Amino acid sequence: MYELLKTRRSIRKFEDKVVEADKLDTILKCVLMAPSSRDRQPCEFVAVTERELLRSLSVSRTMGTEFLAGTGAAVVVLADPGKSDVWIEDASISALTIQLVAHSLGLGSCWSQIRERLTPAGRHAEDHVKEVLKIPVRFKVLCIIGLGYPVVEKPPHDEADLPLDKLHRNRY
Repeated sequence: MYELLKTRRSIRKFEDKVVEADKLDTILKCVLMAPSSRDRQPCEFVAVTERELLRSLSVSRTMGTEFLAGTGAAVVVLADPGKSDVWIEDASISALTIQLVAHSLGLGSCWSQIRERLTPAGRHAEDHVKEVLKIPVRFKVLCIIGLGYPVVEKPPHDEADLPLDKLHRNRY
């Protein structure tokens, strides 16, 4: 797990290559095993592989989603706030699970925040995503995780650069 975290980096440039169905299926099965508060499991996921839908999602925000047009796939992370008052936390855990599993399978990923963001036209990005993917109104969209094969491999995190002053033991 240490090596997985050390080497996982945000990737925004991907090879023009489809993410294999078996890898996407593995990611989706694993995210269903992610923990949630009181095991309420408020999260659901939309896997997107159609190029036209990825292009539509790439204009969900003023900036920060354009890379989605070049991904091999994406997973939209949503949750039903009626099932859990901590849906944001649960969905965040799920999103990170997607990224870690993707990395373990040799894929790159990048989180694109949707909740509380706007489209270039000033609409809520969430409304745009819901419209494109026909997501029911009761759901909230947290983020989109873009997936694919990295064009370049980024170097791992350097332990010498870790902000160790942020770590405290027993007391602040």
